[in-house]
Amino acid sequence: MINFEDFLKVEIKIGEIKEVTILEKSDKLIVEKVDFGEEEYRTVVSGIKNYFEDVQDLVGLKCAFVTNLEPRKIMGIESQAMIMAASTDEEDFSPLIVSQDIPAGTKIG
Repeated sequence: MINFEDFLKVEIKIGEIKEVTILEKSDKLIVEKVDFGEEEYRTVVSGIKNYFEDVQDLVGLKCAFVTNLEPRKIMGIESQAMIMAASTDEEDFSPLIVSQDIPAGTKIG
């Protein structure tokens, strides 16, 4: 259990995925360029490649991301946020997608 003040520290924003590339050195990693309504797109590295027949289907989606994690280098690439998703033990997987009417950068909470 965490207290409410700890929960408030987590910043969750809507990001629009603008570009997706497959990290060739990895079996599961992709690199997304994500618009959070800031001057520049952020780079996000996610281990979700195997959940999609074509990762390009992610382009244009607006999803929830945790945006205030410390940046972390993954296979030499700095990841600047983390996509939020739901998954089951049966390996069903879904990113948390929101309406296209919600602007990139909108805070959740």
